[in-house]
Amino acid sequence: MPGTSDEEERTRFEALVAEAAAVSVDGWDFSWLDGRATEQRPSWGYAHAMAERLGRARAALDIQTGGGEVLASAPKLPPLTVATESWPPNIARATALLHPLGAVVVADADEPPLPFGDAAFDLVVSRHPVTTWWAEIARVLKPGGTYFSQQVGPASVFEIVEYCLGPQPPEARGARDPQRARADAEAAGLEVVDLRLETLRTEFFDIGAVVYFLRKVIWMVPGFTVEEYRPQLAALHHLIETEGPFVAHTTRFLIEARKPQQP
Repeated sequence: MPGTSDEEERTRFEALVAEAAAVSVDGWDFSWLDGRATEQRPSWGYAHAMAERLGRARAALDIQTGGGEVLASAPKLPPLTVATESWPPNIARATALLHPLGAVVVADADEPPLPFGDAAFDLVVSRHPVTTWWAEIARVLKPGGTYFSQQVGPASVFEIVEYCLGPQPPEARGARDPQRARADAEAAGLEVVDLRLETLRTEFFDIGAVVYFLRKVIWMVPGFTVEEYRPQLAALHHLIETEGPFVAHTTRFLIEARKPQQP
């Protein structure tokens, strides 16, 4: 902020960081960031498109459901709806949210194998999975069934990542390539029927928003703590205070893959 003294800036930094470090990051609801950060949304409208597919399905699986918020937003769930989640606070949150809607939450380590039989579901969905286990998805899908997912794309929000960690190697910047996802899906025997990538503008209006984001999206800066990254956070706070919102770029891709009908 123009005209702010160093002492006032430090005091504001400590207050913002302390606030963001204390708030709960359970679930996958980012409403705490309202007014503190903005992110463009992909044009395809994943939640609405997912809800349409859920409305037509008989048996559906939501992998890595988080707190269950996205699944719960669908106006109609299939007669059989199951969600998996690995993080205990999210398991409890998703159970409380989804059980009244008739969906079962299964505690799962997010590693193969999925705890379901072959050809158990005609629809599998997942929003922002950490890892996509394509062979397992193909196994649990019925012939003719569909996997529908929105995923984090390559070098997403790397402006924040590299502010904390420094320049990243090409293999890190190129990870989560949608074309690699296509190849892996096809190698598992699935047919990719839709694949789209978009780059979206993201703005952080204060350092508290950055701290909250890094605490919640834990794979951005693995092992992030305020104390370990205090120098980087202080420098970024000064930049925001003097120059305005910190701009980063989110990447998202949509992938829809179908398991072929058996002859």
